[in-house]
Amino acid sequence: MNTIRTLCFVIAALSSYAALGYRLTQVRRSWRESAYRALITTLVLQCLTFTMGAVAMAGDSFLGVGNLAILGMHLSAVAFCVSAQIILLRWAAADEDAQRKSRYWVITGIALNALLTALFFLADGPGRPSSDFDTGSGQPLVLVYLLAFIVSQAVPCVTIFRQCGPYARMTDNASLRQALRLLSVAAVVLFLYCTARTVNILTAAAGVDIGAWALASNVFSATGIAVLSLSLTNSSWGPSAGRLLEWVRTYRSYRALYPLWRDLYESSPDIALEPPGASVSASVSDLDYRLHRRVVEIRDGWRELRPYIDRTAQDTGAAAEGGSEESRQAFTEAAQLRRALHAKRTGTMPHDNKDAGDFDDRDPDNFSAEVAWLTKVASAYSRLDGAS
Repeated sequence: MNTIRTLCFVIAALSSYAALGYRLTQVRRSWRESAYRALITTLVLQCLTFTMGAVAMAGDSFLGVGNLAILGMHLSAVAFCVSAQIILLRWAAADEDAQRKSRYWVITGIALNALLTALFFLADGPGRPSSDFDTGSGQPLVLVYLLAFIVSQAVPCVTIFRQCGPYARMTDNASLRQALRLLSVAAVVLFLYCTARTVNILTAAAGVDIGAWALASNVFSATGIAVLSLSLTNSSWGPSAGRLLEWVRTYRSYRALYPLWRDLYESSPDIALEPPGASVSASVSDLDYRLHRRVVEIRDGWRELRPYIDRTAQDTGAAAEGGSEESRQAFTEAAQLRRALHAKRTGTMPHDNKDAGDFDDRDPDNFSAEVAWLTKVASAYSRLDGAS
């Protein structure tokens, strides 16, 4: 169990130091901003919390004082929660309102740390085994100390969660909105840590052994801190990650349309603005342009097939059974295209053909919707091709 607990501390510490190191790379251009300084303070306190936790796991004394690392970890955790609350205020509230509420949280944090320090020494913290501060060991003052610490962690989790939703709806900044959502997730996970920690303490006080479930608090703590680290750095990496995800989606659509485009191009080579075999680097560097070209060329190839599309043939084959209405329609049009390509190759023109019109009720001005629809048709076309 100690191995898993140590691993959880290491994960939390590494994510904290990674977030701090990442943010420190922006110190030269951002240090004058009060929100940035509050963020750096929060990350330093977060790193200190889990550094003290690692020190506490390594030995019973620190600087010659028993359990001092545990007290340091708890005091840093309180300061860290207060600082995280202040960051949220800096992100979302007006300057004067943020300063007023920040003072309230600072005073509250100082009072809580004073209370924890007094309880620690009243309970003879330096002279106790470190295991007492895991469960309380039935000692009233240690139990009060631990429960006071849990409350100091749980209350900021609740307030942060309650504030993140409204603040996220208020802002027009997409990366800030995403950061606030991640922060709300972190608040929920860390509240679960507080709940699990409370269960550990109360069950131990009642003499109930919950076994490996006692590790749940450590897992929630490590997970919550990792998510929190992501939320506090999201404004830097979020836009880049968003662009990367958009590029991946675009590339998947581009590749998914290829089988349909290939057969339409072989049927009507004049639809291509550029011949196949253009450099791969051009496709990678200008993927949006390539996707637009592919959609336009598929439209043009589809139009040229209109005289060969049989309006009376509506079967979709077994592959469409059980799907949604849109999936069945995609299979219907894919099957029509497949037959039309064969009809054009053999020179057979159906009597009742689609010699007029375009894409039925599809809106060609909505490019995203058009790509999504053509991707469904291309997927159905590939499945029909594979089933033949």
